[in-house]
Amino acid sequence: MPGDVHACETHASDADLDDLRARLTAARLPEPETVRRPACGPPRWEQGVPLDDLVDVVHYWRTGYDWRAFEERLNDIGQFRTTIDDLGIHFLHRRSARADATPVILTHGWPGSIAEFVDVVDELADPKDPDAPAFHVVVPSLPGFGYSDKPATTGWGTEKIAAAWVELMGRLGYDTFAAHGGDWGGNITTVLGGRFPAHVLGIHTTFAEGPPGLTMDGLTAVERTWAEETRDFWRHRAAYAKQQATRPQTIGYSLVDSPVGLLAWLLDKFAEWSDTEDSPFETLSRDRVLDDVTLYWLTRTGASAARIYYESHNSLDPELRVDVPSAITMYPRDVEKCPRAWAQERYRQIVRWGSPESGGHFPSLEVPEYFVKDLREGLAAVLAAGR
Repeated sequence: MPGDVHACETHASDADLDDLRARLTAARLPEPETVRRPACGPPRWEQGVPLDDLVDVVHYWRTGYDWRAFEERLNDIGQFRTTIDDLGIHFLHRRSARADATPVILTHGWPGSIAEFVDVVDELADPKDPDAPAFHVVVPSLPGFGYSDKPATTGWGTEKIAAAWVELMGRLGYDTFAAHGGDWGGNITTVLGGRFPAHVLGIHTTFAEGPPGLTMDGLTAVERTWAEETRDFWRHRAAYAKQQATRPQTIGYSLVDSPVGLLAWLLDKFAEWSDTEDSPFETLSRDRVLDDVTLYWLTRTGASAARIYYESHNSLDPELRVDVPSAITMYPRDVEKCPRAWAQERYRQIVRWGSPESGGHFPSLEVPEYFVKDLREGLAAVLAAGR
């Protein structure tokens, strides 16, 4: 390992975990939501996380959840730190045993974290099927997220993060590599492919953005629905993004001071953005969601993570084009879905396009087996096209 990269381990203090449980015990909760109250279904969530659901999760968080198991998982995968542009960057790194493995960097978004990928790293690095492609897997924590440092100045937007990822991969000996991401990670992956074609073999993303100003002419009925749903999302359900893009510090006080406030703010998105009819825990593991939330809590990153919206909201260069091979997957219950005709205006060499029958914004947590299969097939197509 290069001298400027060093191994590290995760271990929260007992005092911090005791403080978390004490705060959960002493939480002050509001009265129930005032919405129509069917037995199940989206109307229950019309005003946000229902009180009964939150009480159940808080009780489990306080009495049943095991943070130490997640810490052990991170330590088993392998954790490292390095400093790039004066900012400490934390990342997971699992080298494959296979000589033919390809380096890949997986980038998470918000309200996610490295917790999104812990269940897929092993199968990507050392697949049970000897005919499946293998990867040296790198999973960084975005600046201001998890165990990466919190930027003390402005400037750490997606363009700078993408450049930092190229530097990070180079330090690990990976001068060329593939990249995957969704949400902010998808944005960063697009920048990687567009700005650094000499280093990026190709990309796989679940978040494609066409250039602005494209019309619906020629779109299929399904694609038209996608475009309308995406527009509706940004008009009526994106208050969280406006808040974090304009006043991240203000909401940050609640996110860093109140574990229940943090849980509700993040759980609302896990519920709304996943492929479920009512509770997010129909497909998402309660433990994985709490791994994610507890990681935000223990690292006090509710405010610093929110600032990625301030740095990068609507910042993707309209002129940016991606000429490296690209594989794109649009999960049906994701909140933003880009028609292929629009995507092709930015991603000039789409070698695989996927439209699965199920899955939402968090496919690595919702449908992990399918996610691994899709990522493998997408990257295999990307690598074959680049030969």
